[in-house]
Amino acid sequence: MLFGLFVLLACQLAGETVVRLLGLPVPGPVLGILFLLALLGLSERRRRNGMADPKAPVGQAADGLLAHLGLLFVPAGVGVARSPDLLLANGPGLLAALVLSTVLTLLVTVGTFRLVRRRSGRDAA
Repeated sequence: MLFGLFVLLACQLAGETVVRLLGLPVPGPVLGILFLLALLGLSERRRRNGMADPKAPVGQAADGLLAHLGLLFVPAGVGVARSPDLLLANGPGLLAALVLSTVLTLLVTVGTFRLVRRRSGRDAA
């Protein structure tokens, strides 16, 4: 699991470094995920050729991090609970943003599902 955690953090560090060096308008972790995707794609090719598979330790480390993901929301929740006046002052805007983004997400999801279903030839209607 330690090697898997190293791979995850190394990809994030590489993403942050490239973003800062080149001044790209992309968050470093996003570029790091792309590096991880490329690395795992190369490891799949190596695995097919009979070489070692580094995906297993990365998967174990990712599962371990995801198991404790809820803990990362505790500081944000405490910050919200300690600022009720700020929440009340911006409440209508927050509520509108939440409702609008939820409805928009649902519409895009349904539209994407219908498009994929139609293109795959499984549309009965």
